[in-house]
Amino acid sequence: MDNRDEIIQTQMDLISTLVNNNLKNLADDIWGAPKPKSPAPSGPEKPGQTPRKPDITRTPAAEPKAADTQQAEEEETPPEDIEDLKKELNELIGLRGVKREVNNLINTVTIYKLRREHGLKTVDMSLHMVFSGNPGTGKTMIARLMSRIYKSLGMLKKGHLVEVDRSGLVAGYVGQTATKTSAVIEKALGGVLFIDEAYALNGKTENDFGQEAIDTLLKAMEDHREDLVVIVAGYDGLMDQFIHSNPGLESRFNRFLHFDDYTPEEMMGILDLQLKKGQYVLTEQARKDVADYIAAANTSSISFGNGRGVRNIFERLLVAQANRLAQATDITKDDLMTITEADVAAARATDEKILAAEKAQQELIKSAEDTLAELQRLAKDVPVNVPETPNPEVPEDTEENDAQPEE
Repeated sequence: MDNRDEIIQTQMDLISTLVNNNLKNLADDIWGAPKPKSPAPSGPEKPGQTPRKPDITRTPAAEPKAADTQQAEEEETPPEDIEDLKKELNELIGLRGVKREVNNLINTVTIYKLRREHGLKTVDMSLHMVFSGNPGTGKTMIARLMSRIYKSLGMLKKGHLVEVDRSGLVAGYVGQTATKTSAVIEKALGGVLFIDEAYALNGKTENDFGQEAIDTLLKAMEDHREDLVVIVAGYDGLMDQFIHSNPGLESRFNRFLHFDDYTPEEMMGILDLQLKKGQYVLTEQARKDVADYIAAANTSSISFGNGRGVRNIFERLLVAQANRLAQATDITKDDLMTITEADVAAARATDEKILAAEKAQQELIKSAEDTLAELQRLAKDVPVNVPETPNPEVPEDTEENDAQPEE
């Protein structure tokens, strides 16, 4: 490593240390410094000693059921009544355009099946769909509902949903992507394969394997017409580019559902549902304050996340209420159910701290990147003095050397 490399490496280590320390300090200012962990007891348990209970905070999620058991349960589950599913759909907040299109699809599939039962000709119908819209607008929720609807209508045997993104389909080496994608498709047979941010499969580089995943997917959609539905989802413009980038995609996806952003009133309705489900109520002033909180936070539907942003606000309200009640005495049932304007103010202050921390983090990263770029530029100008190795002296030829000794 020469002098220039050493300078760059030293500065990069220094920048990394400064950035990490600043981020840690920001996190401690918001959440408080973490408490030190108590050492876990070690050594084997003595005979007759009561086994230690596992730490529930670190217990891993339950292992998934065996594939054959899960498959049997999915197949044994009777289809739900289509009218109940339509009622569930229509009771959702917002999504007016989506509800209309889904109801149209239900009616179309119902008549399609009746024509087949009566021996009449039917036009080939594709059930694959494209969902477009911003984050948090209900795309995954509707995909789950569609899987149940398709099973209720008899178009799918199991009606389960398998959700993946690019990382679940694309591998890092030649030949592995097709195998990885095929395994996901096999798992989704009889149900719906939901691919979120599907436009990411359309790689822009020569060595990208996303196209291999697309080719494998298109073949599976052709081979399993009767027992596989694929729903791809993502942002509006990017999904249009993705579908129109490949003739195979254009021919198989002809049902488009656009998910509009929720209005502030609809987001307040989503919060009311969560409050009702959790057995919470807002005071009159808290309701006004939280409505203003949602409207202020929703300056960008993409960053706020629509319904996802509302869930985050709901969770912060619960934390604020818990912090307030933890300091009180003689807590009543009404106290446990009520969220006050003080809770809204505390939650909003926490939100502002988080946003400030994220902004500071971005500024630190930008500053570090600028500093590193400047160091690299300066390092190019650092002269590297490499001592020249002198050539070994070669005695010059002289007439005396060339002369032969006289006899």
